[in-house]
Amino acid sequence: MSNLTDQSTRSYTLTPDEATATAELTLDLAATYASFEDAHLLRDLPRLATRLPLGVQRFLRDFKLGDRHGHVVVRGHEFDQRRIGPTPEHWRGRPRPGGEFPEELLLMLYSALLGEPFGWATQQDGHLVHDIFPIRQHENDQLGMGSKELLTWHTEDAFHPYRSDYLILGALRNPDRVPTTIGELELASLSEEDIDILFEPRFHIAPDESHLPKNNTITSEEQAARFATIQKMIDERPLGPLLYGSRQDPYMRLDPYFTSVPEDDADARRAYDALCKVVDAGMREVVADQGDVLFIDNHRAVHGRLPFQARYDGTDRWLKRVCVTVDLRRSRPMRATAETRLLG
Repeated sequence: MSNLTDQSTRSYTLTPDEATATAELTLDLAATYASFEDAHLLRDLPRLATRLPLGVQRFLRDFKLGDRHGHVVVRGHEFDQRRIGPTPEHWRGRPRPGGEFPEELLLMLYSALLGEPFGWATQQDGHLVHDIFPIRQHENDQLGMGSKELLTWHTEDAFHPYRSDYLILGALRNPDRVPTTIGELELASLSEEDIDILFEPRFHIAPDESHLPKNNTITSEEQAARFATIQKMIDERPLGPLLYGSRQDPYMRLDPYFTSVPEDDADARRAYDALCKVVDAGMREVVADQGDVLFIDNHRAVHGRLPFQARYDGTDRWLKRVCVTVDLRRSRPMRATAETRLLG
């Protein structure tokens, strides 16, 4: 892994006045709206997002329209540690909204500048804003809740046709400065033949374990049925491409830990190995410190996390995550089957 760090990341740092105004805005909204179940909040998000500092609005608009950078960071937010409270032991069973509701609202406002926030019915019980912190029982797992093992770089929900267009990660705290790893594609390092193969449906990506029933709460047959499509993807093993879009400037969907290549397809294996080698060579470390918000283009960049030693004492790294789609209409057929809980 290269030693490129935050210096290579495009960023916007809030001025003290902008940080104060943003904190006051989210506190005001937390007092106005009861929770994310409030339909008025979800309807009002685009209008409310215009109250964010103009500089950051323009910065994120440039990020979206430019379609060139895989990630950017907005720094300098005021996250009240006393109000937020200690890092929880588990996301399940927590009161919602919690003390960090204003920070969750901030990420939702940012999501409205890029598209529409959404949550999976098959992930963290359908919540719109996800928690990422170490959980003891998952410390060796390929999950955001892990800690001891390297979280292999990946496209978020790479297996799914309606995966996020953008991913937003807000650092409530990160006292050990645990890096997020980020990688983008250097197309010139791949042969023309391998590029052709990577555009063909010759690869299987399985659902990651965060979407499995064992990592969610199921109390009814209706909730159990939501996982039917996930299980179908596991059983039928559909093949798809790893590169898509423009041949000269492609997007990618990658998740090596959950990817398989048919045993009789040596050319696909060669192209896949070459692609992984190229992405590996370009990986960099981005530290999201307390008050930083990291934005990832889920078509252009993969991300992961370095291993770290969790303490489980209420002071561990705690991020918030929001998935963003730019077009809710894409998922309408699947929403009709109640697999996804999308806003619309």
